[in-house]
Amino acid sequence: MAIKPDTQPITPDTFLSGIWRENPVFVMLLGMCPVLAVTNSVANALAMGLATTFVLLCSNALVSLLRRQIPKEVRIAAYIIIIATFVTVVDYLIHAISLEVYDALGAFIQLIVVNCMILGRAEAFASRNRLSNTLVNSLGMGIGFTIALLCLGSVRELLGAGALLGYPIFGQSFEPWIIMLLPPGGFFVLAAWLLLFAWLKESQQRRKQAAAAAPQNGGKLGGASIHAR
Repeated sequence: MAIKPDTQPITPDTFLSGIWRENPVFVMLLGMCPVLAVTNSVANALAMGLATTFVLLCSNALVSLLRRQIPKEVRIAAYIIIIATFVTVVDYLIHAISLEVYDALGAFIQLIVVNCMILGRAEAFASRNRLSNTLVNSLGMGIGFTIALLCLGSVRELLGAGALLGYPIFGQSFEPWIIMLLPPGGFFVLAAWLLLFAWLKESQQRRKQAAAAAPQNGGKLGGASIHAR
């Protein structure tokens, strides 16, 4: 008997899929606008990642709670209104906590509303699963998104300014790669990370194929030796 989405148990993959197998940036290529725009430093990347995770958690939790009450005909519009509400909350919170971070992130805070990752999880997961599963999955997706932003932000700040979180790493003799702090640098670093993840995925598949082929080859060799005798 098939398990209905509402009754699916929480498994490690519910949380870990968003970090590795379904990483929203390196695998699904979602939310590229903030990924390329605000990752010129670790601080900006972390702030955007945490803000997006907060919106993802809260909006998907509310969608999961209201999934039986929201009519199917207006579900997308309802999801956008819910997401926009929590984006407004985040916008005011960042403005109150740090004007410097608020100015650095700029309009990209409001653009969280149209982040395909959040709307996609609301439609594909939160609207079909109970609250506990939704919270675990959303947290994994948010952490995966934040890790991806930090991967880009750390490389760009390290090469573009010779520092991490404002602390010098390479010393005064280092000549910064200014291009890494500019928009083209985001494309270069993202391409490098995507190549790395593609290579890791291909290597993993090759190991699985080799492991699956090993018993078959062993059986053939064993049969050949018996016939030879």
